[in-house]
Amino acid sequence: MNPLDTPLGYSSNFLFVPGTRPDRFLKALDSGADTVVLDLEDAVAEEEKVNARNAIRAAWPSFTEEQKQRLAIRSNSPGSKFYSADLILAQELSVTCLVIPKSESLDQMNGAAAILPDTAIVPMIESAIGLSKINEIANSNQVLRLALGNLDLQADLGMVCDQEETQLQTARFQIVLASRLARIASPIDGVTTSTDDVGRITDDAQRAKSMGFGGKLCIHPKQVPIVKATFMPTADEITWANRVIEADTASKGATVKLDGRMIDRPAVLLARRTLAIAGKH
Repeated sequence: MNPLDTPLGYSSNFLFVPGTRPDRFLKALDSGADTVVLDLEDAVAEEEKVNARNAIRAAWPSFTEEQKQRLAIRSNSPGSKFYSADLILAQELSVTCLVIPKSESLDQMNGAAAILPDTAIVPMIESAIGLSKINEIANSNQVLRLALGNLDLQADLGMVCDQEETQLQTARFQIVLASRLARIASPIDGVTTSTDDVGRITDDAQRAKSMGFGGKLCIHPKQVPIVKATFMPTADEITWANRVIEADTASKGATVKLDGRMIDRPAVLLARRTLAIAGKH
């Protein structure tokens, strides 16, 4: 499987649900979220880790194949005492996507890929080490796209950010740049802690889109329609995407110029994602 070809590469919103709340799994899938992330990490207390894995395992047969394609699991961090059991669960369930928090090396990512050869990997960049190793992480096996863990990164760097998180602009740029250089799907921006401030959520999503992110992490279903609407392509973006796909088809996948711009693999991936989000491809 080429991880870049999974529909999760086109998702504009990723909704976290605690692994200990199986009563919310189907509700999350019905919320309109592109991807639902069943969380084994931050949303689950240490004493509940086993129960969370068991809840996901028990619920898995009830999901349709279409729903399984929209589900991801966030493991605990590599090196934690829970990580091995999380990988075993992901292997057992043949999950489409594994989100790995506090990713900090190529070896960590390739180790997971070796165990899960048919699973797309989304490394979360949440530490100074992860940020310093971002290019090797982005080029690791089966990495679909990168994600920013904005709150943990602030804490690790000792930052006190303003509401707009202007202090993290450089980190955001590094993540977008590394994604482009690695020729993987556009990265996923971090969370907005407010669930009721529509203006704040909209502004954060708009900032992410304007910086080159392709999606955003969500912590509540109320955030999903706001993020989805913000990332919805404009008419001009849809027109351009259709032209890119037509040019790529005509060139049979070879690099080609369109209006003076080079159309290569990342440009085609972006066009496909644009049309997928717009529901036209």
